[in-house]
Amino acid sequence: MEEAVKDVLVRADHVKVYFKGKNRRSGSVKAVDDISFDILKGETFGVVGESGCGKSTLGRTLIRLLKPTEGHIYLDGTDIAGLKGAELKRMRRKAQIIFQDPSACLNPRRTVRQILMEPFEIHQMTGEMDVEARIRELLNLVGLDEYHLSRYPHELSGGQKQRIGIARALALEPDLVICDEAVSALDVSVQAQVLNLLQELKEKLGLTYFFISHNLNVVYQVSDRVGVMYLGRIVEIADYDQLYEKRYHPYTEALLSAIPQVGSDAGRERIRLTGEVPSPSNPPSGCRFHTRCPKACDRCSLEDPVLQEVEKGHFVACHLYGKGDSAGSPASQ
Repeated sequence: MEEAVKDVLVRADHVKVYFKGKNRRSGSVKAVDDISFDILKGETFGVVGESGCGKSTLGRTLIRLLKPTEGHIYLDGTDIAGLKGAELKRMRRKAQIIFQDPSACLNPRRTVRQILMEPFEIHQMTGEMDVEARIRELLNLVGLDEYHLSRYPHELSGGQKQRIGIARALALEPDLVICDEAVSALDVSVQAQVLNLLQELKEKLGLTYFFISHNLNVVYQVSDRVGVMYLGRIVEIADYDQLYEKRYHPYTEALLSAIPQVGSDAGRERIRLTGEVPSPSNPPSGCRFHTRCPKACDRCSLEDPVLQEVEKGHFVACHLYGKGDSAGSPASQ
């Protein structure tokens, strides 16, 4: 058990992120509400769920772009939830993010050289190393040529812009990289190229990814484990192969049934959820999914299910599979 603990790079411990409403009547938006899980060193932890479920908020909180309202976030054993000033700045070198829209995240007034130089300037590293050589190395890592250094973002294709975003994220040799819908804004053919690049970089540099996506096929291609989110909560965690073979939570079943199928599985029935997603500022009592769940019972509207291990490495928050009132640890065993 001690061996497993040492392998944990990120530990989220009862993390909550609430945003205050415009007035008292609107209440707080509970974007992330009491989430706990572990990310192991060297793995890709995928997160899926509907738009607005809190995926991006959770990812940004893990690297302290957002400060948690409550809870703790441990990065390589250090609680980063309350870091400030110089300590927070040092932490930034260990955790970086690749944003969804490559056009919006690059400064249009800067050349590629200036964009890639910025991380070294911020951390005052320009006098410690040959930054020009490092920039050329970064370009080579992401499959671009040196002549791109003089280009501005508007002179690059979408795939090239995202490669620059990846290079910038890797500039300071981080341990953790948040991939926030990193390929959703790209053409399908370019998506495949960027996903292959991310896989190659992970193996070459020993990276750990927190991969956010609404596309289950993309998650299947890159993830070692998957967390399924619904309305600010994680409702199921498992290896993707486990999840595909047997999913326990009704929401996960509905998500996977929406994947287009070919061949023998093409006739599989699609599970269509009724009703609208409740407001995160006023979530329903008990299980948050019970208002749309086809298997809901009376207990679901009264008691909030906890995340429990139903089989080795497979965790679910559902009263259909409850083993008691205490939650298991969502780390890999």
